[in-house]
Amino acid sequence: MQTPNIKFDLVIIGGGPIGIACALEAEKKNLSYVILEKGCLVNSLYHYPTNMTFFSTSEKLELDNIPFISNNPKPGKREALEYYRRIATSNKINIHLFEKVTSIDTRSDNNHIVQSTKGEYSTNNVVVATGFYDIPNYLGIPGEDLPKVSHYYNDPHYYSTQKTLVVGASNSAVDAALEIYRKGGDVTMVVRKPEIGERVKYWVRPDIINRIKEGSIKVYFESSLNEIKETEVIVNTPEGEVTIENDFVLLLTGYRPNFGFLQDIGIKLSEDGRKIPEYNEATMETNIPGIYLAGVICGGVETHKWFIENSRVHAKMIVDHIGAHKNVSVD
Repeated sequence: MQTPNIKFDLVIIGGGPIGIACALEAEKKNLSYVILEKGCLVNSLYHYPTNMTFFSTSEKLELDNIPFISNNPKPGKREALEYYRRIATSNKINIHLFEKVTSIDTRSDNNHIVQSTKGEYSTNNVVVATGFYDIPNYLGIPGEDLPKVSHYYNDPHYYSTQKTLVVGASNSAVDAALEIYRKGGDVTMVVRKPEIGERVKYWVRPDIINRIKEGSIKVYFESSLNEIKETEVIVNTPEGEVTIENDFVLLLTGYRPNFGFLQDIGIKLSEDGRKIPEYNEATMETNIPGIYLAGVICGGVETHKWFIENSRVHAKMIVDHIGAHKNVSVD
């Protein structure tokens, strides 16, 4: 395994599927590289809900035409973890896990010094493929920091028989509401819009609509959560404030990339509220020569725009551009 304090042709920040895809392309070009991942392998995927099923079919999640064999038309979390782990281990991907990047210092000669919690790396090229699952969209309301509140959902058994409020109407919120209800939980949803989101998985959306219609899952549409207390929550509805008995609150209101990290590097963000990073769509290179973006982070706050199946191509685009410009180190 390559070690810190030597010069690499490419440093990849983020050990998710797109980061791994970049490593596979780098190997084809005989570029020296290292992936720096602050958590475990495919860390964001590891923290997805236990029973999560992908929207995409398995072939659309494949990397480098390596077959992804699934028992079902749409694979689940455990199958995906196994698939990406086997790719990483079988190809002996050079990845440093549990090593967080803290800064990138760009020198006048376009050499980048990548500082991590465990070392320092010198490189001409950096790929930022850090995803978006680490920072929740906080509501900023009283009680949001109570122990009974979570911005992440894992397993429904934890909420069995409990009065659980689910805030949101995206795939994660709908999956949580349905699973908790089926494990004996008393579920209430708070939805900002007048209906369940249109982007909810097409085989799940009718299920949640029918459970709401029959009264199995309660819902307040066009509503917002005002305050969280130890044993109750206060919801603002079109008919006025409503106080609901409550044991747990799941604030599944989405997540966002680490924009502060991008700005600290020097990457420009759009000022229209979407915070889309500046990059060349043909090469994925940002306004800083030698620093590239890959994956969902390219969409700014529009985290639904890029995902595994349509951003796998970023890896080849980036490495082809690096190779074409021979912007690599020479030992």
